[in-house]
Amino acid sequence: MLALLLICEHTLSMLKSAMDKKEKAYIIARLLRNPNVDVGQLRELSLSPHGYVNDELRRVVWPKLLGLDLDAKMSAHGKSKLLEHRDYNQVVMDVKRSTKRFPPAMKEEHRGKLQDQLTWLIMQVLVNNPQLHYYQGFHDICATFLLILGKNIGYLVVDALSRSHLRDFMDPDMHRTNTMLNYLYPILDRADCELKSYMQKAEVGTIFCLSWLITWYGHALDSARQTVRLCDFFLASHPLMPIYLASAIVLHRREEILETECEMCYIHVLLSNVPTNLPYEELIGSAQQLFHKYPPSELAEEAEFDYYDSKTMKNFAKFEKGIGLHKPLEKRLWKDSKVEAESSQTTLFKVTMWTLTAAVGAAFIAAQYVASSLNS
Repeated sequence: MLALLLICEHTLSMLKSAMDKKEKAYIIARLLRNPNVDVGQLRELSLSPHGYVNDELRRVVWPKLLGLDLDAKMSAHGKSKLLEHRDYNQVVMDVKRSTKRFPPAMKEEHRGKLQDQLTWLIMQVLVNNPQLHYYQGFHDICATFLLILGKNIGYLVVDALSRSHLRDFMDPDMHRTNTMLNYLYPILDRADCELKSYMQKAEVGTIFCLSWLITWYGHALDSARQTVRLCDFFLASHPLMPIYLASAIVLHRREEILETECEMCYIHVLLSNVPTNLPYEELIGSAQQLFHKYPPSELAEEAEFDYYDSKTMKNFAKFEKGIGLHKPLEKRLWKDSKVEAESSQTTLFKVTMWTLTAAVGAAFIAAQYVASSLNS
């Protein structure tokens, strides 16, 4: 009987997940039929489970989130111009070491071609924007967009991101990046004062989550699917959302942290190693809630982050106006997530009868299977 219940529960879970994905993919595809699709609606869909569902949809949605015109003529710099750039040698070395960012079963010859394309993509962005400075970790973000979008569209997306979401990371120094990390403890202080005090007593600092922030978790995660799902979320969110997700991860691991000896080295090692089984959909929801309760502009002074002088914040505000989103995302995000949650509930209601019918059939098959096993 227990075996039957376990089989039925697993079957129902698989059916629900499959139906959720199928319905969401349909909703996204239907929105994309409109050439003037509402970017706000697309953003809402990134907040609920499965994000943009599959890579085929992402190839269309991701550029639209950034307001890119894919029909515009792209001018590429020649190799000699790329070779002259001050960061060329560093980029080549980092790309050569980036084998982890490609599928493990990929043939070496194919991976080599993609690494050449990755170098090309990064260097085109840097040469096209001489005010930008390469940082180690930028190649991790670029690799994700190359693998999903290909060389040319990947370049257009990264070029836009480097002037908005990632702009402060590409300063000549890490001052603004470090002040972004400073948001962690003010958020923790409001969400869980005991945990924040414990970590401060251990003098853990914020270095453990530096790579999370500047690589959009691409360097920390082994799962390409998890990395891509987070890209869905970050592309549709405020540029500081990665630090809110970092806060959500720390809060989720509260018990582990408090059970670890209150010494910097022990807690730093614990937090630096991101578990593979973290519930990322749940954490995305938690990050949204933290963002709504403790918006970045209200924590800026405590974090010593010059919010209104930040190039990332200035350029992101200009970008939002450019694509017709005049209401600040900081005020809009929570409302939109609630609307999307209600919309998701309506969608699920529409397919309830189908799901129940399929589940009953699956349960019947499972019962027959178990009975047959017992008789034999």
